[in-house]
Amino acid sequence: EEGLPVKWRVPVDTGYAGPAVAGGKIFLMDYQCLQGESRNNAGGRDRLEGKERVKCLDARDGSLLWQHEYERPYNLSFAGGPRCTPTIDDERVYALGAEGNLWCLGSETGEVLWSKDFVKDYGAETAIWGVAAHPLVDGDRLYCVVGGDGSVAVAFDKRTGKEIWRALSASQPGYCPPTLIEHGGRKQLLIWHGDSINSLDPSTGDVIWSAPIKPNHGMSIAAPCKSGSDLFVSAYGAAALLRLNDDGSE
Repeated sequence: EEGLPVKWRVPVDTGYAGPAVAGGKIFLMDYQCLQGESRNNAGGRDRLEGKERVKCLDARDGSLLWQHEYERPYNLSFAGGPRCTPTIDDERVYALGAEGNLWCLGSETGEVLWSKDFVKDYGAETAIWGVAAHPLVDGDRLYCVVGGDGSVAVAFDKRTGKEIWRALSASQPGYCPPTLIEHGGRKQLLIWHGDSINSLDPSTGDVIWSAPIKPNHGMSIAAPCKSGSDLFVSAYGAAALLRLNDDGSE
């Protein structure tokens, strides 16, 4: 009747990203607003001045182990903070901010190992609702939805940040995370942007197949789900069932 006992509480600032837990640590992003106000403006952008932060907490008691912060103005709709849950890969944590700042940090100390700025490095215009597609690690590669001409999808060396390949152009990059499936005896990397869903060869970025499924307002959000040879996709104003051929084509 008294509810579940609270073991600990710690204050955080605003954000939409969930926590990631690994190795007895909690990794979380938030936004410390210093000027401006997020008005949940669905049809326009709000300008904020503040800092994006990556926090690492001790899972036992919530104490702060380290924090990485950087100044990051926002010009977004629903500008309340980061959207992407951090991606953990052993001794590295990958944190992606709402305006396209990608950080590879040491999970023990928060040391910056490498970083990318999608706007400056790729000429990507941040979508109106921010960068929401969390990075995906597979093997030695880190896959990201970046944006920009020819670089909606980019594969990085997860240890160095060196670009391995870039692929696809679109009217909008969308918000759907890169998703790996296996079919027809090979892996496929699914990228659903504002104009179509695409299957790429994860090692080269070459297109295996593409289907022109276009969500309203570029709002591809949910990760595609595979069951047998069927691939289910759903977004704002668009849904489809795709049947994959035995060789992996659509």
